[in-house]
Amino acid sequence: MPSVVSNETRARTFYIETFGCQMNAHDSEKVIGTLQHQGYTRIETEEDADLILYNTCSIRDKAEQKVFNRLNDYKKLYKQGKRFGVLGCVAQQEGEKIFERAPYVSLVAGSASYRKLPEMLAQLERGEQRITGLDDRQTEETFETEFTARSNPHRGYITIIEGCDKFCAYCVVPFTRGKERSRASTSVLAEARRMADAGYTEIQLLGQNVNSYRDLEGKKTFAELLAAVGEIPGIRRVRFTTSHPRDFTQDIVHAIDSVPTLCDHVHLPVQSGSSRVLHMMQREYTRDWYLERIGWIKSAKRPISMTTDVIVGFPGETPADFEETVDLLGEVQYDGVFAFKYSPRPNTPAITMADSIPDMEKSARLQVLLDRQREIQRGNYSKHIGEKIEVMVEGHNTARGQVIGRTSQNKTLNFTTKQPILPATGNYLKVRVTNSFPNSLVGEAV
Repeated sequence: MPSVVSNETRARTFYIETFGCQMNAHDSEKVIGTLQHQGYTRIETEEDADLILYNTCSIRDKAEQKVFNRLNDYKKLYKQGKRFGVLGCVAQQEGEKIFERAPYVSLVAGSASYRKLPEMLAQLERGEQRITGLDDRQTEETFETEFTARSNPHRGYITIIEGCDKFCAYCVVPFTRGKERSRASTSVLAEARRMADAGYTEIQLLGQNVNSYRDLEGKKTFAELLAAVGEIPGIRRVRFTTSHPRDFTQDIVHAIDSVPTLCDHVHLPVQSGSSRVLHMMQREYTRDWYLERIGWIKSAKRPISMTTDVIVGFPGETPADFEETVDLLGEVQYDGVFAFKYSPRPNTPAITMADSIPDMEKSARLQVLLDRQREIQRGNYSKHIGEKIEVMVEGHNTARGQVIGRTSQNKTLNFTTKQPILPATGNYLKVRVTNSFPNSLVGEAV
């Protein structure tokens, strides 16, 4: 690929803002790494940057409008010679319509095209006004971005599968990320070893449906790949997200039991506790199917923390359906729930359904669900009091004199230490839990 770096070229700067999930955050790391390699310097404010990029997410309600509002807020900078780019899912979803709604945007690129950024940057440098990268979501080359500027020196992400073949009625991901494409296990393990050699101790494997992974080389199942990453010298923690119940297999639980470095946490989105609603959502499993997998997790040799996603107010959800979801929370005893009100998304099957549940009712149901989950978490977290738990240091709360740590179960544990110097980020320490809240633990370093 041609380089746009030249000794005669003035210093170029860029600002990037990332919306949405961990996969978007990791995509931004790829974009940042590529831009820096091409001679650009990252700037912290739009006003000071030559190139302004928004890496977008289309999952949440009014995601497109939020992007256009942000663009509108800063369009005055276009007159100062700034260039704008829209990346990610909204870029893939809206395509060249972005140029029509925001004529001052020069670059629209989906996630599969980031390896072509050097070419697109060269086009920008030549003064081209409408540059797109939207046409190759089906290629496995999407994984092979040469430069990645990882934002955390201790924890790093590896995308092992892109896209989704599930076509749930409410979800836009198959239309923005394309079909499922898995990465060869040899490539995944080679990147994991490079990260370990560079000092990373925690790796998180990513995918829209990470456990739908199918090795291009046919060498390893998802569970075997998890285990192999966990056995790399220097790696102390391995996480994965997000799983789909349809592809969650019992050997994943066996791997967590067998390999101590695999974190004892599973995020398994249920979306609804009603089989009738799950059928309307086109999730292709039932409540009983889901609970069977929860049973596998609960039967593990070591306690595994469970979290989930829930949508309330899906078209046709009755009060009885909603009560089944609330009941499921009590049956499973999740340690965390990400709950959202249903909102129609472009191109999805559900957009043709009558969204007959008033927003006020959706809000009321959401609050009931969150209140119930808060009670569950209060009880779950309090069970840790008195335990000694290993944490990785993530930061410091100097105002409270606390160190911020994270457990293998992905729980925040804020603690104090009697040592005169606070432990640095990335360190691993044993902490005795002395108190608990619904969303965090408190303790003292042992």
